[in-house]
Amino acid sequence: MAYQALPTPASLRAAAQAVAGRGEPLVVMTTLRGCVYCELVRNNYLHPLMREGKAFAVQLDVQDRATTIQDFDGHTTTPAALVEAWKAGFTPTVMFFGPDGRERAERLVGVSSRDFYGEYLNQRLETARQGLRK
Repeated sequence: MAYQALPTPASLRAAAQAVAGRGEPLVVMTTLRGCVYCELVRNNYLHPLMREGKAFAVQLDVQDRATTIQDFDGHTTTPAALVEAWKAGFTPTVMFFGPDGRERAERLVGVSSRDFYGEYLNQRLETARQGLRK
């Protein structure tokens, strides 16, 4: 599989606010170059959902200590520091955030079953959407 990255936003806050306006959570995936399961999730699940307009996903590299990114509170940090703070270093971990930086659905950690991953992802997305409507 070819490496096809998801975007890494300059601001998680701005990205989450933009998609929340459409009733969507911000999907954040932790990744690591060379992670075959990250490629699987990106290429087979997240990119297709994004092309269909059914999700907006970004990625944070667990080893990236050079890129600056604004967190949900407006502070400047790095992807690696955020991943550490969230205890999300296992790749891939897919999280679903509201504009306030709170997770709105249970994380998807790793790929336990390729047969059911799409269904797990869709269930989490729907749970997160419902959490945004409250």
